[in-house]
Amino acid sequence: MKESILAVRKAVDELDLDGVTGLVRACLDEGASPEEIFQDGITAGLEIVGRKFEEGEYFLADLIMAGEVVKEAMPVLKERMSETGNPGRGKVILATVAGDIHEIGKNIVGMILSANGYEVIDLGVDVPADRIVGAARSSGAGLIGLSALLTTMVDSIRGVVDACSAAGIRDRVRIVIGGACTSRGLCEEMGADAYGETAIDALRIFNGYTARP
Repeated sequence: MKESILAVRKAVDELDLDGVTGLVRACLDEGASPEEIFQDGITAGLEIVGRKFEEGEYFLADLIMAGEVVKEAMPVLKERMSETGNPGRGKVILATVAGDIHEIGKNIVGMILSANGYEVIDLGVDVPADRIVGAARSSGAGLIGLSALLTTMVDSIRGVVDACSAAGIRDRVRIVIGGACTSRGLCEEMGADAYGETAIDALRIFNGYTARP
């Protein structure tokens, strides 16, 4: 792995708001792809931050700062990804499920999808099922991405699936889930269509649904 990507990982881990943009640019200048930087630099750095939070080394303020570090890096990566993006891929609704207020992972997915030609409708956090269904109806979006980090909130995923069925739109939408507490097994249990472990997985899954013959 390139030392420059490891430097990005370290910048996220150490909450280096001032240095992260320059380090991301250095990665790109060395030929690293935005996807590599996301996966091995930013995402891996966030995983370290998450572990430190769970172990009591980092606190809520540190999690918020890690999110700010990622936001600082996003414009540089989005600019580069847009150069090779595929226009008109379709509309995607993103939301963190009801009862959960985590959004860093969702925001990264949204940025990657947007840079690759998707029209992203980000409903934010703690979003009830009826609002998600309403957005799918009004926009005509056929793709829904749900984020859940808290195990106590996984039933909200089933709530969205059931609400789509009750509204008569389940057969035309694909529901993809992701987040720390999700898994392929949970995807099947909740009646969703696919599970993405990483933001790059999410892009691959959505591309599969929108692939043209």
